[in-house]
Amino acid sequence: MPAAPADSALYRDLFNDDETARLFTDSAEVRALLLVEGALAKVQGELGLIPADAAAFLHRACTEVLIDPAALAAETAVNGVPVPALIKAFHKTSNAPDHAQYLHWGATSQDIIDTALALRLKRVLHIWEGRLGTLLQSLAALADLHADLPIAARTYAQIATPTSFGAVVAGWGWPLLAHRTRLADIRGGVLKVSLGGAAGTLSAMGPMGPQVRHGLSQALGLDDPGHNWHAQRDGIAALSGWIAGLSGSLGKMAEDLILLTQSGLTEVKIGGGGASSTMPQKQNPIALSVMVALARQVIGLSATLQGAAMHRQNRDGAAWFTEWLTLPQMCISIARLLALATDVAQRLTPDPVAMLRGVDGGTGVIHAEMLCFALARQMGRPDAQRIAATLSIEAETTGIPLRQLAERDFPHNDWAAKFTPNATLGRAPAEARAFAVSARQDG
Repeated sequence: MPAAPADSALYRDLFNDDETARLFTDSAEVRALLLVEGALAKVQGELGLIPADAAAFLHRACTEVLIDPAALAAETAVNGVPVPALIKAFHKTSNAPDHAQYLHWGATSQDIIDTALALRLKRVLHIWEGRLGTLLQSLAALADLHADLPIAARTYAQIATPTSFGAVVAGWGWPLLAHRTRLADIRGGVLKVSLGGAAGTLSAMGPMGPQVRHGLSQALGLDDPGHNWHAQRDGIAALSGWIAGLSGSLGKMAEDLILLTQSGLTEVKIGGGGASSTMPQKQNPIALSVMVALARQVIGLSATLQGAAMHRQNRDGAAWFTEWLTLPQMCISIARLLALATDVAQRLTPDPVAMLRGVDGGTGVIHAEMLCFALARQMGRPDAQRIAATLSIEAETTGIPLRQLAERDFPHNDWAAKFTPNATLGRAPAEARAFAVSARQDG
């Protein structure tokens, strides 16, 4: 298996996301680097920092020139960055030394590389935002439709009290709404130009440096941070944390569904499962398993990238290279996670009969909490807890439903009304509908 699933002809459809991955190809990076160089020359020409005719030529040539990324590999291995080799290739290809000498005027490789990354991340974040919105709308529809559908809530993998499937779905959706809200701050932290020059001082551009940076931001549709940020990686670290948080939320959804679809429970069905090589009856939850695996991978990579926030002095190659090794894979994996989550949400179907069977369990001990609080209105709570516990044990031991035992010992109560799932759903239906409303309003 190739080290990067995006490069695998065999596994790419399992783990990769083409729409995001194409923004992290060598050709996409070289094209972004040239766009930044061309925009920089254009702005510098407009401000009179370089000759206007050279600026016009460079801006046009950077959009037209074709440079093979493979031709830059040998020098990049020596220099650690592709920009010197790119500039040399541009000089050779453009065959206009009088103009080409003004390319990359006063900038440093990190300026061009970080700004080119911001350009690509702008498109990446747009893709994610659209997918997150689609996923939220699918979850909102499920939560609304099944707001009153009883299902057993489980804590420590044990049946607890009744809830509704709509509330379970809302539990997956509320964190996603919060992630989408935080995305605005994430954008501001990473969608910005980098222009600091050799050591972050913009000394080669003189007093025009801030004007060049502002003009470059406008030309590229990015923010002007107002200062150099070569060694200030808080924006990238925040993006990494956001991706990891979203991965955890999507992975939790997948973990829940793996349990809900397992044999013997099957409270939820998801069409189109994977086949087994030897057991023809199986439909394996492949999409869910991939989601969990990708979430674990992203969370692990995020820890690595957070460590890269510690840039030594004014530029740190080791920390910077760590970003290159981790961030692209994180971006591709979270995009695949979003696509899989949306597909699953649109294909899942709850089984009300199986859910009711899980709620009742044959003995109805899921209603023990209700019984305890109902009795507490007639006696002290400690006595009510003791009696409810004793009757629950008797129900489990004898197989006699808890309701019948309550009717036997406390006949003057309307236990028939109380021992129904919908009577003990509490706020579950309201929470499901509240999420649906919030998701649709924000959408």
